[in-house]
Amino acid sequence: MSDISLEQAHQVVGAAIERAKEIGCKMNIAVVDAGANLKAFVRMDGAWLGSVDIAQKKARTARYFDMPTGAIGELSQPGGSLFNIEHSNGGLISFPGGLPICNGAGEVIGAIGVSGSTVENDHDVAGAGLRALS
Repeated sequence: MSDISLEQAHQVVGAAIERAKEIGCKMNIAVVDAGANLKAFVRMDGAWLGSVDIAQKKARTARYFDMPTGAIGELSQPGGSLFNIEHSNGGLISFPGGLPICNGAGEVIGAIGVSGSTVENDHDVAGAGLRALS
């Protein structure tokens, strides 16, 4: 199994921090490896304490299912095929801000999770981190 390197995780976090600054947000940014273990984490000065756990869970959720957390949220609505999935795996996050990270061969090597603003901003900042490896 391929895994995100520490250098790559730092690139992802750095790009996410830059985007958060551009849009005026204070974010918690987590990167997990292919095994969903925390590889890198930053809490920007002034970022919400309550979002530390959320960022890490978004990253893990994206890796556990290899899909954006927002997509899981759509599937987990009442009547959806994944209804109540957020109660599994010690608690998942099923709203935007978590994205799987793939290598050039399309293999998932980790994931990023961002929390600290609106879900739209969280997703935007996560996407910026992801693009750092493109």
